[in-house]
This record gives sequence, structure tokens and C-alpha cells, in this order.
Amino acid sequence: MTPSDNAPPAPAVTGAELIAEKVRTLPNAPGVYRMIDRDGEVIYVGKARDLKKRVTAYTKGQGHTTRIARMIMATADMAFVQTASETEALLLEANLIKRYRPRYNVLMRDDKSFPNILLTGGHPFPQIVKHRGARTRKGIYFGPFASAGAVGRTLNTLQRAFLLRSCTDSVFESRTRPCLLFQIKRCSAPCTGRVDEAGYKALMDDAEAFLTGRSRAVSEALGKRMEDAAANLDFESAARLRDRIRALAHVQQTQGINPQTIDEADVFAITAAHGETCIQVFFFRGGQNWGNRAYFPRHDRGAPTGEVLDAFLAQFYDGREAPKQIIVSEEIPGRALLAEALSLRQERKVEVLLPQRGEKREIADAARMNARDALMRRQAESAAETELLLGVAEVFGLDGPPQRIEVYDNSHIQGSKPVGGMIVAGPRGFEKGQYRKFNIKTAAGNDDFAMMREMLTRRFARLADVKETADDAHAPIFDEKETDEVAERPDLILIDGGLGQLSSALEAMRNAGVEGITIAGISKGPDRDAGRENFHLPGKPSFMLEPNHPVLFYLQRLRDEAHRFAIGTHRARRSKAIADNPLDAIEGIGAKRKRALLLHFGSAKAIRNASAADLASIDGVSEALARRIYDHFRA
Repeated sequence: MTPSDNAPPAPAVTGAELIAEKVRTLPNAPGVYRMIDRDGEVIYVGKARDLKKRVTAYTKGQGHTTRIARMIMATADMAFVQTASETEALLLEANLIKRYRPRYNVLMRDDKSFPNILLTGGHPFPQIVKHRGARTRKGIYFGPFASAGAVGRTLNTLQRAFLLRSCTDSVFESRTRPCLLFQIKRCSAPCTGRVDEAGYKALMDDAEAFLTGRSRAVSEALGKRMEDAAANLDFESAARLRDRIRALAHVQQTQGINPQTIDEADVFAITAAHGETCIQVFFFRGGQNWGNRAYFPRHDRGAPTGEVLDAFLAQFYDGREAPKQIIVSEEIPGRALLAEALSLRQERKVEVLLPQRGEKREIADAARMNARDALMRRQAESAAETELLLGVAEVFGLDGPPQRIEVYDNSHIQGSKPVGGMIVAGPRGFEKGQYRKFNIKTAAGNDDFAMMREMLTRRFARLADVKETADDAHAPIFDEKETDEVAERPDLILIDGGLGQLSSALEAMRNAGVEGITIAGISKGPDRDAGRENFHLPGKPSFMLEPNHPVLFYLQRLRDEAHRFAIGTHRARRSKAIADNPLDAIEGIGAKRKRALLLHFGSAKAIRNASAADLASIDGVSEALARRIYDHFRA
């Protein structure tokens, strides 16, 4: 919905009276409704089998919880979408909740995509890599895994077991001798012909079999080959096969629970205490446990756990592929409807099960125990974090403990590949899902001040845009393509730097018209010793905290995390640039010609320095192409 420059005036009637007016024109049909407050913010999204009956229930003056009563009173407008079925309404509701993030709905706090393992396609020697995001690359996907760490550990072990390459296609094509991974027995070096296409395909088939749950058959086949090699006195081959079998055993041991009665399923368990909820998710694929993750959804304190889990599941699978089975720890109101909706979208049967006994029940109970432990840890950490935030408020003169702290730092080497990083912290600790990186585009050389100014200008410009669009009574507070941090205003901004960086940040804030946010700089003290940092506030003298002050340790932790994130982002950008082959940018050079050039000259640098005549002497390189290559490096 496009925001309007001239927002309509607030309606004369609100609450139950307004809802009663809307009911008159509603059909007895399935659909989705949105409740909107006076500021144009969508405060609730709901679905209904019968829109007229469902919305009419809000006009009654009794029988509502305190939360629902507050929501009705705040309603100043409503919007409706009629659907063909209740199933379609459920899918649309989940989509709109993720788009508008209404404060009266149950909300997922972390919506990051899960990592997968990808065996790439379209190449005679496929690559095995970690993949996150849309499945747009050709190949076979295995996942989801609960975390990038779980994928990394599994990939490391799979490389030892199946010797599949992990290098990019450009690196693969440019190799003239095996890399270190071949030397440490983690790659079969197909780049230099150490294994042929048929032999590599056999390795890939073994890896695919293992990842699809046929691990025992793969281990037994490797064991038989090891025995045959030993019987033929080929002890070197037998030792290599032994190492591969050990690697497979390591993966199986670190996976923990590996059920006998579950092939492909996600297990969800929920627990609640003191108004907070934890939902623990276990992922099983190919009969193997691929990790677990805890979620802490936002919801009304009095919401029943069954309703919270029901709403969470609809959002969880919006945009994600559902497995064959979804196992829940307790009954949810829309279990049958959810199964029908997911089956319709996946175009295959999806079951939502509530097991009463047996192995599935035991796994659901184990997930619930993990959820309870995770919630207890979170609440204990939250209490300690609150004490520190009270101290931060006292140090920087805030009205209360900050709910959102943003910390900024940048990283570069002599001005090359500069990047900026923003980390976010609050009562729940580091909010890693809201970290942001900025590729510096305009600041030149080693000008740290200009880099800081550019980074904060871009951040504050988005914050100012959000404030302007909030005037539209029918628009969401932020566009659906924007991320949550755009809509959230920090209580405190920390800059890694001294008065110069602080001055640049203040200039960016003034230019964006952003006011009322406390901002401070943190600079190293004498001899750059930790514990002797100086803190700078606009218009006030710099100060230091006592060396053992707990708030000092907390602020150091924030500063160090921003530094780590900025350096990591810079390294990733620099590594990507190093991996890029300059020959890839020249039209007419494919894999075969690139390989011939690199084999002859040895490196891209030598090709850059070669004459046009030398280039034309290579088989497959015409004089015209040689001139194009020569001119490309001298443009």
C-alpha cells in the first residue's frame, strides 16, 4: 500500500462503535481483517472462516480479556481481504503478520533463514557448500540446519569423509596444482585431475546417501572396501578409508538424538513462565538430528501457550518449506487447518501430529525440557542485563534503562575495501539478527571521520523516512522490504572513536533531522590500555570510569563486539575480492581459455604483464581476443 502525503483526518468514531459500522457491509465469507489505530499503525491481523460473525464478536461489550478490550478501544479503522477459503486466509494472515508486525499479535522475534548444505549442479565436479537464503542455485539442498555452526562442523567432517571440493568455480578453473586441502586429505583435487569424473561422482553419491539418511549403508560399504584393501596389502588405501569411516562416525556421534521412527520432521515444544515463552525447535532430516534452536516470541502475557504455538507455526512456515511431519508438544487450536494449508502450499501431504506415547512423545518431551532450560537461562541473564542497563542510564544521564543500544565501528586497510558495522544490544543482550553492515561508497582514503559520517547518514536517513511515512493512516510504519531496525529508534548510540568521530556522527544526525537520541564516543585511553577508556558526550567534558566499574566492562564488551563485527565484515569483503579472477570480466573468455592462459602464464599477474603477441600464441586465443585481454588490463 502506497503511503499518502495527505493523511485523512482521524475518524469521528472509534472502538466498538466503529467496528459495528464496518460489520454492516461484511460478507459471510472467509478472509483476513486488520485493525488500525489513530496513527495508521496496524495493531492486529486476524483470520476468520466467516468475516461477519468473527468481527461482530468485537462489538459486544463483555466477555473480552483486558488485552482484547484495549485493542478494541484503540481501533480507529479496519481493512478486509476476502479469500476463497479459510486455508487461504491462514496463509495470508501469516504473511501480513510478518509484514506489519502488529503489537497485539504473537510475533516471531528472529526470522532469519536457516542454513543448508548444497551440492551444486551444472558442473562435472560439484561443490559442497553452506547455503542460506532462497534456493536459486542449481543443485541438491540438504537442510535446514539449526545454525551456521552446525553446518560448518558437518561440512568439515563431510569433507574429510567424502573429499568433495569446497572452492568456487573460478578458483577451481585456475588451479594448476592441488591446494592445501588435498595435502591434509580433505579434498580429492579434481581441479588437477587427481580424481576422474566417475570417481568423483561415486564420492558425491556417497555424500548424498549419507545426507539422506543412508549413513549405515555408506559406512558398511566403506568398511568392506577397507577390508578388501587391507587383504590386498594396499595399506595406504585402507588407512584413507579408515579415516573416512572415523569422520562419518564423528558426525553421527555429535548429532545426539537420532530417532528410529522419524525420517523427516520438525519438533516444536513450548513452555512459559512469568509472562515469557520459549519455543524449542528440533530438526530431523534423513533420520538424523540436524540441530535445534530456541525462539522467544512476543505476545500478551496472558495468552495461552496453545494459541501462542498455533500463531508461531503459521509464521514460521511462511516462506519456508515444511517437512513431511510437524510434531507439537501440546494441542493447538488450528492443527487440522495448519496441516491443510501447508499441504496445499507444498503440493504434498504435511501432517501436524500430537503424539501421546512412543518415541515421538519422548522426543517432544525432550524438546520441552530444552525449552524450559533455555527460558530459565534467558530470564537469569535478563535480570543481570537489567542491572547493567540501569548503570548505563546513570553514566550517560538517560531517563531510564536503554532498550536499544546501537554501536558503530568501521574497518579498512589503508582505505581499501572500507566497511562499517552496527551492532545492537538491549535487555536481551546482543540482538545479532539486527546487526547491519555498510559498504562505504563515498568516503575516500583513510578518512575515518568521513566513513563514520557516511554510515550514520544512511542509518539516520532511513530513520527519518520512517517518521514521515507514519503519518499515513492506512500504511504500515515501514515498507515490507525494510528490516525491523529501520523502524526502531535507539535510546543510546555509541561511537568507537574520539571527538572527531563524535563530531561526524552529530553532523549526520543534524543533516537527517534526527533529535533526542543520546550519543557518546568511546576512545582508547593513554597507551591504548583497556580500562582507561575516555567517554565523550556532546557539550560536556570527557570522563573516565573507575577501572573495576561493572558498567565499564559492559561498555568494553559492546565496543569489542562492534569491532569484531566490523573486522569480520571487512575480511569477508576482502576475501571475496581476492577470490574474484580478473579474467572473468573479459568477454569471450570461458573456463577452457582461462585454464589454458593460467597453465601457460602461471598467474593472472603474469597474464596482465604479457604482450598481445604472447597472448595470441596460446592455443584458442585469437589475435582479436589477445588484443582485448591486453587492452582490458591497460584501460
